[in-house]
Amino acid sequence: MTIHFLNGFTCNTNFPGNWRCGTLELLVETDQGLLLVDTGLGTHDYVHHSGILKLFRLIMDVPLDPDEAAIRQVIRLGYKPQDVNHIVLTHMHFDHCGGLPDFPWARVHVYRKEYEAFTGRWRQWRTWAYDHSHIAHGPEWVFYDDTGEKWFDFNAIRLPFIPEMWLLPMPGHTPGQCGVAIKTNSGWLFQTSDAAALFNDKAPDWLIRFGLGPYQPRILQFASTHPDVQVVSGHMWLDFFEKRVL
Repeated sequence: MTIHFLNGFTCNTNFPGNWRCGTLELLVETDQGLLLVDTGLGTHDYVHHSGILKLFRLIMDVPLDPDEAAIRQVIRLGYKPQDVNHIVLTHMHFDHCGGLPDFPWARVHVYRKEYEAFTGRWRQWRTWAYDHSHIAHGPEWVFYDDTGEKWFDFNAIRLPFIPEMWLLPMPGHTPGQCGVAIKTNSGWLFQTSDAAALFNDKAPDWLIRFGLGPYQPRILQFASTHPDVQVVSGHMWLDFFEKRVL
């Protein structure tokens, strides 16, 4: 079983710090073919810039390299795009699900509350980063509801794959954001998505809570007491992605 760590969207900031970051997606070999956890931007995003992407380009340094599209990275790794049978979304912001149209045959697994927030009429500022063109092709959805199960001390929903995988609802950054936990050959990988900025010890606490929600202290505590679990965020420094594979 192999997990590839891919950068699906480089987005750099000059304020409040000179941060060079990429959006983390995971390409996982499972018993049901390849599975992507998040997709980054899609090929169409590099041609037709949405309003939210234009806004990001105004306030941030966004190189927009088409080679970061997940489908191109899958091919460079020696796979066929059709090998990607499943996509698990941590949440549906444009930089995490933009690649859905590049895999129209894939089943898309998502926490129902996130999908309802994406498709709902009433908006809050945390939902402005949704881009509805990303689901215009009509994906085959698989929705998940709370089950009362636990992964360690986090509320969890078991996903139907081998290796063992769990959705961990952690609302805040979006109404239905989830982390994803994956059983690896050496322990566990915990992708916290945008519930934490574990890689970034330069961001002030108030900014993290405002932008990402309330889970960072809990995740930091978990990471310190479970050194056998590899804990990563939905955005990482660019050098994290160099030849990173489990």
